[in-house]
Amino acid sequence: MSAGTIYGVGLGPGDPDLISVRADRLLRNSRHVAFFRKPGRSGQARNIVNGIIPRDAVEFPMEYPVTTEIPIQDPRYNELLSAFYESCAAHLKSITDRGDDVVVLCEGDPFFYGSFMHLYSRLREYSKVEIVPAITGMSGAWTATGDPITWGDDILTVLVGTLPEEVLTERMAQTDALVVMKIGRNIDKVKRSLQSAGLYDRAWIVEYAQMPNQRVCKLSENCEGITPYFSIIIVHGQGRRP
Repeated sequence: MSAGTIYGVGLGPGDPDLISVRADRLLRNSRHVAFFRKPGRSGQARNIVNGIIPRDAVEFPMEYPVTTEIPIQDPRYNELLSAFYESCAAHLKSITDRGDDVVVLCEGDPFFYGSFMHLYSRLREYSKVEIVPAITGMSGAWTATGDPITWGDDILTVLVGTLPEEVLTERMAQTDALVVMKIGRNIDKVKRSLQSAGLYDRAWIVEYAQMPNQRVCKLSENCEGITPYFSIIIVHGQGRRP
C-alpha cells in the first residue's frame, strides 16, 4: 500500500452549504486536488469548492477524452475511457507513493453513478482509499420539488436514461416512485416511456438541483430552455399515509 491516502470526497448536489463537515475539513487542508471535467470547462465539482480549497493546492484536472461524441455502444467508447481511467489512477497513485494525500472531488456521492468509482476499482488494491459520502443529486432534486419522494410502503426505482426504451417502460410501470438520471440526448425516449407507463403527468424535471441556477418544472408543462444533460426526472410516490 502507498504511504499517502486518496480521498474520494462527495460534494453533494451542488450547494457548498450541503457539503459535510468532514468533506469541508479535508478540502480546506488539501495539498493535492483532482477533479473530472470536460476539455475547456472548469468542471462542476471544481466550481462547487471555489473559495474552499487552499490557493496553493496542486490541482489535477482529469479531462474526459469523450462524453457524448460517440455512442456508448461503440467499442471505442470503452477503450478510450478505460485508457483514461488507467492514466488518471496511475497519476493519483504516484502522488500517494510519495507519501502525499490527494482529494478527488466527486459531485453527489462517490459511490452513486460517479466517475470516481472507476478510479476506486483500479486503486483499491494498491493505495489507501477513503470515501466521504454525501447527499446525492437525486435527493437534492426531489427536495427541490417541494414534495416527499416516497410514502408508506412506496417502492422507489432509480433508472438511467441510457437503458433501452422497452426496459425503461417496463421498470417504470412496476414502481411507485421514480428517479431517472443520465437523461441528456435520451430525453425523448424517456418521455415516451413515461407516457407508456402512465407516469408522464406526474413527472417533474429538475435542472441544476440545489445550485444557484436551479430550475424546477412539471414535465408536461412548458419546460423550454431546461438542459436535459444537467437534469433529473422525479415522479413522487402516492403511497400509504395516516
